[in-house]
Amino acid sequence: MPIVFTATVPHPPILIKEIGKDHLKKIKKTQTAFKTLEQELYAAKPESILIIAQHGNILADAFNINLNADYTGGFKEFGDFGIQFKFRSDYMTIQNIRAGDEMHKKVPITLTSEEEIDYGFSVPLSLLTQHLKNLPVVPITTSGLDLQQHFDFGKFLNEQLAKIDKRIAVIASADLSHKLTKDAPAGFSKDAKAFDEKIIAAIKKNDVETLLKIKEKETAEVGEAEIKPIITLLGIINSINFRPEVLSYEGPFGVGYLLANFKFS
Repeated sequence: MPIVFTATVPHPPILIKEIGKDHLKKIKKTQTAFKTLEQELYAAKPESILIIAQHGNILADAFNINLNADYTGGFKEFGDFGIQFKFRSDYMTIQNIRAGDEMHKKVPITLTSEEEIDYGFSVPLSLLTQHLKNLPVVPITTSGLDLQQHFDFGKFLNEQLAKIDKRIAVIASADLSHKLTKDAPAGFSKDAKAFDEKIIAAIKKNDVETLLKIKEKETAEVGEAEIKPIITLLGIINSINFRPEVLSYEGPFGVGYLLANFKFS
């Protein structure tokens, strides 16, 4: 089986110690869970990481795979001009995925080429690959298409990955509600906490149907919760026996940070 590890993680730049500094103590649960996942990912011995985020070049009607020789990621927009991460592309896996549907009969896929990847990709990658340097990556951006199409895209990705003789880890990079507290950057919503609790409960039970019924107005109300990467991941592992394990959840800065590992039976 080519898929050896799957997880959903958040991507707050504050987790980077040069940026978070004293604020890191407020998200200890998230820090600890990331360290656990980093160890489990290392033990899985992946040869490539496919990472899905609702960040980057989001297209209205197509999934975007960033095909570039190498990728760089930094945090200039957060005031740090000294940090820069570098990752190399798994261009062969990207080409194999694209070749699986050249005529766009199954899923609409667009290849773009951008060297710089934003924090939705670079934060999880930097934290999870501390002992897996030079591991190639496949950065995929979600689209404006609906949740069912993202789930179907995940199933398509599973079909293509099954044809590749490579140990692959799959990461969904997704923050949940952005309106958990009255001082949240996106404002406050009384529905935010309940929304996150619904997502967590559905993940624990592998209740895909509940997740697929979420409406855009619901995610907008709680600050554009990033459900699509999680839905895509669940599509990828839909045909695999797994046990969801929620490692942590917290939202001290008004944004929901969930870390869950989907362990294979």
